[in-house]
Amino acid sequence: MSAKVDPRVVDVYKRLWKYVTPHKLIGTVAVIAMASTAVIEMTMVALVEPLMDEGLVAHNLEAIKWLPLAFVGVFVARGIAGFATEASLGWIGRSVISSLRREVFRKFLTLPARFVETSSIGPMLSRMTYNVEMVAESVTNVVTILVRDFLTVLAAIGLMLYQSSRLFVSVAVLLPIIALLIRILGKAFRRYSSKIQDSVGEVTQVTDEVLSGHRIVKIFGGQDYEMKRLVTVDDGNRRQNLKLIRSRSLGVAVTQVVFGIGMAGVIYFAGIESSAGNLSPGGFMAFFGAMMLMMQPLRRITNVNATLQRGIAAGKSLFAIIDEPDEVDSGTYRADNVRGAVEFRNIRFSYGDGAKILEDVSLTVDAGTSLAIVGQSGSGKSTLVSLLPRFYDVDSGEILLDGVPVQEYALDDLRAHISLVSQDIVLFNDTIANNLAYGQLKARSNDDLLRAAEAAHVLDFVKDLPKGLETIVGDRGVLLSGGQRQRIAIGRALLKNAPVLILDEATSSLDTKSERRIQEALSALMKNRTTLVIAHRLSTVENADKIVVLDQGRIVESGTHDELLKKNAHYADLHRLQFNDESSGSG
Repeated sequence: MSAKVDPRVVDVYKRLWKYVTPHKLIGTVAVIAMASTAVIEMTMVALVEPLMDEGLVAHNLEAIKWLPLAFVGVFVARGIAGFATEASLGWIGRSVISSLRREVFRKFLTLPARFVETSSIGPMLSRMTYNVEMVAESVTNVVTILVRDFLTVLAAIGLMLYQSSRLFVSVAVLLPIIALLIRILGKAFRRYSSKIQDSVGEVTQVTDEVLSGHRIVKIFGGQDYEMKRLVTVDDGNRRQNLKLIRSRSLGVAVTQVVFGIGMAGVIYFAGIESSAGNLSPGGFMAFFGAMMLMMQPLRRITNVNATLQRGIAAGKSLFAIIDEPDEVDSGTYRADNVRGAVEFRNIRFSYGDGAKILEDVSLTVDAGTSLAIVGQSGSGKSTLVSLLPRFYDVDSGEILLDGVPVQEYALDDLRAHISLVSQDIVLFNDTIANNLAYGQLKARSNDDLLRAAEAAHVLDFVKDLPKGLETIVGDRGVLLSGGQRQRIAIGRALLKNAPVLILDEATSSLDTKSERRIQEALSALMKNRTTLVIAHRLSTVENADKIVVLDQGRIVESGTHDELLKKNAHYADLHRLQFNDESSGSG
């Protein structure tokens, strides 16, 4: 009964191979070099026959005086072929890895926000590092061994058949046994490799969380807890690696035993052939040398199967990310100028777990006016404003910008008209200037950058830094205070100068003095600009043109600050609660 090959494994093979085929010229050089290596090694073994028969048995030194030069030539040729093999396949391997890594990273840039925010960062990072390297090993080491060693085995078989076809039969019976062994072990290798890659992702996840939250770990005494987490996931990784090592070692050991039995048979039949005058001492040594030379490639093939299966498992994990659908970007509408009129019509939204986050939300924001959205935590405020730039798409209802549904806008054009300052400040490990003029803002002039930095009061603290705006902020801005990070984020929004502005707790990290100055800058920025403001502190939204109160995903109240206080309902309750808290805190 014929063995079935998993079609999913074949698909991964085919997809990985597509990354190799563009490098056909270098690949041809590699194949020629590997074929040359196989021929050269068999030539070296074949030279043993005249050395033994003519030199050591017949003592005919005249007949073998060319042998020393022949051996020198063989080793020189083998060195050249080996260099060509390693250099060419190494070049192909790194090129494949570069292509895969860039493709995965490009996918990270286009994945929907929902996918990124519901996935663990550690496993995604391990795909870019560990898993990609496993593919590199598969492309370089595995291809080298499979091609070169397969050709070496063929050359060895040819030499053995030339020397004695009868002796070769005693070796040939071993090949199906070894092939079966490789197939059985391959299934185990693939299973363990997938588990190893998952465990590496868990180790990365725990490590990333500890490094990112090291202050929380230290202040709350989480060292022992985090160490236990790491030990747990690391033990899992160690166990899977040990299983893989045991399987690989067992394969080598069984292959050695099988070959030992074969060697015993060869020695027995060699005695019979020699007695019959069908095999000379040199012929036997050449046969034996070819058989020993074949043993190493077969053993490497048994070993390399583990590497191959790791590469296949790694490829599957990479393709799982690459095959994820991008953000939906089917719109084609592009607006040269946007006034900034925003309308939400009967919006319903949930995160897919069945719980409704927004239910039948309708509101209108006239161009150039400000809308404040308030409510208790979890009422859906941040979710609502995230729907406008289409970080998420609504379940039902419609959002319009200047009367055009946001789904009809090309995604990059829609977001070009919107600026954002959130409470979760995102800064990159770069200079302050590059964090201000980030992305497409790099096209802005230096004067524009300085004006934005001054308006956001970034220059107040930058002037005291030795490198000024060229100061590196550190990973996620760790070298700056929370207020300084917030000012840079506000400066970035000022520099973009978009007609629609989203302020999601934009002053949450500022001290009272800084907040007052930033509020002045924001007030100037908000003039003639459509602004959606989320603020926990109601004192920051009192001057908004309109305030809506969200409660459990529904708008329960709307109006100006004074109007809502007069209603003495939800907003007034929030205001009194906050006023009492602040009064208590000041005492």
